[in-house]
Amino acid sequence: MLRGLTTVSFYADDLEAAKRWYTELLGLEPYFNRHGPDGSLGYVEFRLGDYQHELGIIDSRYAPWRPSSGPAGAIVYWHVDDVQAVFEKLLAMGAVEHDRPVDRGKGFVTASVTDPFGNILGVMYNPHYLDILGSFRQA
Repeated sequence: MLRGLTTVSFYADDLEAAKRWYTELLGLEPYFNRHGPDGSLGYVEFRLGDYQHELGIIDSRYAPWRPSSGPAGAIVYWHVDDVQAVFEKLLAMGAVEHDRPVDRGKGFVTASVTDPFGNILGVMYNPHYLDILGSFRQA
């Protein structure tokens, strides 16, 4: 039924600022930009990681619900090689601690921040991710 992650959608009141922030964080420009009916930027999308997953950032005006005034929503964890280093970089870039790095046992470490636009961004060291990646590379 669920075949894989296709797009993670974040919302931002200031999409231009969010585009700049994520471009700096990821070290790459969005590969797709869409403008709204008024001509202003309405959506940007980045492809990232080993599987080229999509991170889309949408102008909050187009949210299908009223955005929360605080961090909300599901936490999607992106695999990173060094949770502490990435967590510190995110904080240095203006994100706010949501959940400090926690060792979950058996090699799993998670952390999350609230980005400057109110979205929760999770990072995780996940040995299973590396196992699956390795199996695809061997095939």
